Amino acid sequence: MADVILAEDDDTLRMALTIALESEGYSVRACADGGRALAAFEAARPDLVILDVMMPVKSGYEACMEIRKAGGDVPVVFLTAKSNEEDVVLGFGLGADEFIAKPLRLKEFLARIAAVLKRAGGRKGGDAGGTDGSVFRIGAALVDANRFTLTEDGGRRHSLTVRELGLLKMFAGHPGEVLSRDQLLDTVWGATYRGTTRTLDQHIVQIRKKLGESSRLVETVRGAGYRYRGCAQLCTRAMV
Repeated sequence: MADVILAEDDDTLRMALTIALESEGYSVRACADGGRALAAFEAARPDLVILDVMMPVKSGYEACMEIRKAGGDVPVVFLTAKSNEEDVVLGFGLGADEFIAKPLRLKEFLARIAAVLKRAGGRKGGDAGGTDGSVFRIGAALVDANRFTLTEDGGRRHSLTVRELGLLKMFAGHPGEVLSRDQLLDTVWGATYRGTTRTLDQHIVQIRKKLGESSRLVETVRGAGYRYRGCAQLCTRAMV
């Protein structure tokens, strides 16, 4: 089962979530602050990191930023009582894969954790969500689905989140087609997603930054959604 780092400064909640996760078969390393969570991440790269947003030493946002700067593509889930849209958009912009609002409903919490891990199944040697290890091209950029990386034409490499990779696969699989926001959300976030389309738009912003000069190929179609104005190009060679 998956290895999980859980960072939550509320002792009672941390213990309850640890017991719940372990009852589902997860191996849990529980931490009381963001600094300890980062140390745990560096010591043994886990399959999932769960971060409370408001923590001592380092906040969940700060911990997530450092994980991403270190090239960590591990899925990150935020726990937060701050559920306004601006905070959620900020979290996704930092590279989060999921937001779970407090107060937590235990069954929903466990279901969301399972869904995030399922989407990220390829990060530790699986099929990366159905691409079977293929490397594909978005414009001049190369995407490695097994490594969750995007490499620009000039050689600069970026880590991808689960949902960034999911969106890129959708674009590569439907070149020239207008993909509605609802279609992208249902496919990449799941039909049970209850957030707003602004979350999708923020992910597109991050993807465009990573695509560099090829960002112009991901086109906004007003009132409809997005379109990839490129060609489907699968590559059989591995990236180095």
